[in-house]
Amino acid sequence: MHILANKNLANKHILLGVTGSIAAYKAAELVRRLREGGAEVRVVLSAGGTEFVTPLTFQALSGNPVHSELLDTEAEAAMGHIALARWADAVVIAPASANVIARLAQGRADDLLAAVCLATEVPVAVAPAMNQQMWANAATQDNLQRLRARRIHQFGPAEGGQACGETGLGRMLEADDIARHTAGLFDTGALAGLQVLLTAGPTQEAIDPVRYLSNRSSGRMGYAVAQAAAEAGARVTLVSGPTALATPPRVERIDVRSAEEMHTAVLARATDADIFIATAAVADYRPVAPVQQKIKKTADNLSLELVRNPDILADVAALTDGPLTVGFAAETENLLEYARDKLARKGLDMIAANRVGNGLGFEAEENALSVIDAEGVTELAQAPKTQLARRLIARIAEYFKRRLG
Repeated sequence: MHILANKNLANKHILLGVTGSIAAYKAAELVRRLREGGAEVRVVLSAGGTEFVTPLTFQALSGNPVHSELLDTEAEAAMGHIALARWADAVVIAPASANVIARLAQGRADDLLAAVCLATEVPVAVAPAMNQQMWANAATQDNLQRLRARRIHQFGPAEGGQACGETGLGRMLEADDIARHTAGLFDTGALAGLQVLLTAGPTQEAIDPVRYLSNRSSGRMGYAVAQAAAEAGARVTLVSGPTALATPPRVERIDVRSAEEMHTAVLARATDADIFIATAAVADYRPVAPVQQKIKKTADNLSLELVRNPDILADVAALTDGPLTVGFAAETENLLEYARDKLARKGLDMIAANRVGNGLGFEAEENALSVIDAEGVTELAQAPKTQLARRLIARIAEYFKRRLG
């Protein structure tokens, strides 16, 4: 059974670079393995790669168009390399020929794949494939040492028979092995052994049996943070308001509806948590007395009396020996001013502030964050929420370790 037991590939965007090597035929199987693990795959095929495998093969297997041109007039502003670099959660070059390894070591950007590698902030990995003598050459080894110094990952190579008839190091790893190593790129261990408690999504405050007060939160950011925390090695409990999202792998999910239900669920678990991250968009107010039957449309005006909901974040922050508390501030104006006020007023350790409205924040695929703590402000640039969540978790892990030190 080839389906990966490791679920770190679930919902990941993997950009696969295929270069000029006889091992390019193995890349077709790699696309299948990555997709079986739950990843979406796009392929960048170099000019040399097209001599061994056709673009149609990768298009059929990945379900996405194959990219090959650096200056693509069909891409927005002809900047296809920037779009692909932002789309990817990881870039894997398999096979990575001696030529592409040398060009990456030089920092060249004379084709689409090399340009993407320069433009991306996500993990990049090479799976070398070449003749055993080319592999042993000092120039190749020097180039690989440069790449490792730049934190580019190396998968393999393996030892064995080669297409040229020789035997030795230089064979590309098999597809299952590369897929497993790719999944491992997301397994950072930064929160290993820690208990993380999160909230996500909106809350719904009943007006009557069919109506409620709520907000535009989709829960995407919170679920992405939960997944990133699990990948970082934490035991994760997610207290979620109503969403249409699937539970991230290795995350315990507790479903609630109202702010009061979320408050009860969180406070019952907060003392066992090392870190509490409040991404939920909790309703500030609720109707004083929800009507037991559907309200009929009779009068021209309808008044609702509202009462404040409990402050989940402040109550957790006030706990004696409570967890490190991380809040979120979604603002339409005065972002840093309001976020700093919330940080101080609620006694938080850290706050992640983001703008909302006009297509930003809620219901969007991308976001940007200003992370504020006692050490200052860290800007996390606009990116897909999955990538942004991993950067936020890395920042939280660093802060947590320094605080303990």
